[in-house]
Amino acid sequence: MTNMSINKALIAIALGFALTACTNKDQAADSAAEASAAAGEAQQAADNAAATGDAAAADAAQAAADTAAAAADAASTSADAAAAKAGTTDADDAADAAENAADAAGQAQDAAEEAAASADAKTNNDGTTPAKK
Repeated sequence: MTNMSINKALIAIALGFALTACTNKDQAADSAAEASAAAGEAQQAADNAAATGDAAAADAAQAAADTAAAAADAASTSADAAAAKAGTTDADDAADAAENAADAAGQAQDAAEEAAASADAKTNNDGTTPAKK
């Protein structure tokens, strides 16, 4: 192998690490945004359940919304860690943690929406418009 080939190989490896660092940071940021949106939707479902006067459904929906908010906070923290540790295995782990937290927020959103639906609450599952009262 010539010196030029070795240099090209080293450059390719360095570019691969740089791309991985950006990918982890971007993945974590996307997961944090997804978790935040799920938390917002869960809170909307809880508000809608509360508006029905069904205390049990409202309590269940609010508990799920609180869980979604906690998961969104965890995703945000993990995204910050991924950005701070870019290019390391810690960044990869943080990006994975952010993705897991986003999944948890989505599941909590589903639970809040199901609780609201059990009270025949108005629904708002698209995240773009407030529910009709």
